[in-house]
Amino acid sequence: MPLSASEPYDLAVIGAGSAGLAGAVAAGELGLSVALLDTATHIGGQFYRTPAPALGAVRPEALHHDWSAYADLRRRLKQSEVRHLPGHHVWSVTHDEEADGPWAVHAVTGADGGGECPVRVRARAVLLATGAYERQLPFPGWTLPGVVGAGGAQAMLKSGLVLPGRRVVVAGSGPLLLAVASSLAAAGAKVPAVVEASGYLRYARRPRALVTNPHKAAEALVHGAALLWHRVRVRLRSAVTEVHGTDRVEAVTVTRLDRDWCPIRGAGRRIDCDALAVGHGLVPRIELVTALGCATRPLSDGTRGLALDGLQETSVRGLWAAGETGGVGGVQLARVEGELAGVAAASRILGRPAHGGRVRELRRRRGRMRAFADAMTAAHAPGPGWSRWLTDDTDVCRCEEVTAGRIREAIEGLGARDARTVKLLTRAGMGWCQGRMCGPSVACLTAREQAAEPPAERRPFAVPVPLSALAALHDPVDPDAPGAPDAPGVNELGGRSETLSEGASEAVSEPNAAPGGDG
Repeated sequence: MPLSASEPYDLAVIGAGSAGLAGAVAAGELGLSVALLDTATHIGGQFYRTPAPALGAVRPEALHHDWSAYADLRRRLKQSEVRHLPGHHVWSVTHDEEADGPWAVHAVTGADGGGECPVRVRARAVLLATGAYERQLPFPGWTLPGVVGAGGAQAMLKSGLVLPGRRVVVAGSGPLLLAVASSLAAAGAKVPAVVEASGYLRYARRPRALVTNPHKAAEALVHGAALLWHRVRVRLRSAVTEVHGTDRVEAVTVTRLDRDWCPIRGAGRRIDCDALAVGHGLVPRIELVTALGCATRPLSDGTRGLALDGLQETSVRGLWAAGETGGVGGVQLARVEGELAGVAAASRILGRPAHGGRVRELRRRRGRMRAFADAMTAAHAPGPGWSRWLTDDTDVCRCEEVTAGRIREAIEGLGARDARTVKLLTRAGMGWCQGRMCGPSVACLTAREQAAEPPAERRPFAVPVPLSALAALHDPVDPDAPGAPDAPGVNELGGRSETLSEGASEAVSEPNAAPGGDG
């Protein structure tokens, strides 16, 4: 029986990647009314991107691993009564704790949130499954056309069936590099080298995590065999420290690094290429809920994830999280955590205890895979010496065109002692991305010899939002009410009987968007 427009959903899930899908499906199958919000028009998140039908891809599943698990979630979602709300860019989540009322999820629709339909979805509980974005460490020449994020290169291939270039160097740090390189090579690109700033020996420090996760070793062997077949060389403890070219990438300099990621003098080598796919791991996307005061925990690579209890609930009651928001761990861990969070939310709302064989098995699997995730994060943590790649004229903040020299001047000449003061003096982090790209770099330069990550900031807006959405906040419009105006307003979405306005379309992905995220 459909809900009335004034009645809230039981659960609002933000993000339709693997974690969000698993959580929404699990909660829906247990009897909850669920709204599933996502920026894109298609489910799957950053990881399970699929080409548009017009491109005529015969086997899109060939670009993914573990496709059968995703296909099962997609089938169960289709058979459920979960309300999928595509093209929704969530910019805030609010809750009146004193009134003990429902949560309010605020969003705007359209490509890049540029639509004219502000929306508010109300729910008794919220599950955050927004995934992660790719971390970039700047270096001379990184703003040249032809330099894309490693995740962005994979997204281009999965969703657009296009390559960033014909001769692509893949560089940075983390296991994503192997997957990106093997995908590009299989698609016809020439990959001269995979340049990994760390090594793989650090995994041996946690043998138990390796032994209890044999599927991870199998994945590595598959990627390694593909690189061997395509004669792709893997260069360990090395980094791209400079990009050469005028109008676009023509070559890169690859330099050997010491243990702290400091370039070894005289150890540079030039490699000709027309594109560079680079990324140094992923950063949990938690901006939506840090404004609510959710506790975070430091991760071994300098980033921060949400602090979660044994059932995936945050420190704020009624707000669960799953997937990369608690620490980057991959698609399989995201599915397990999403299902566990969905079951826990359903148990709370239905007044049932969250235990039993299913919950115990999910928690056991989560613990095993989270241990490997922690080992992976530690193995590829950036060293403090990477900042020595930077010349004074290297752009650190691309949005505001703030160079490393200006940041150093703010620190050494103007006395800045923290990243916030540097931001105020130079505008680094005040641009469109709001510090997602440059925040770690600015924090590291400020901390001198530490690979620091800025603490989680409390921001009222997680994404850019038009003033019209703010103006309509206290004047909700029920689109089904008699005499409701046709002009854009806030659609109060309570039950599953509402119809959204036309025009929601797929969000435009930035080149540095990270695959493997759940949002």
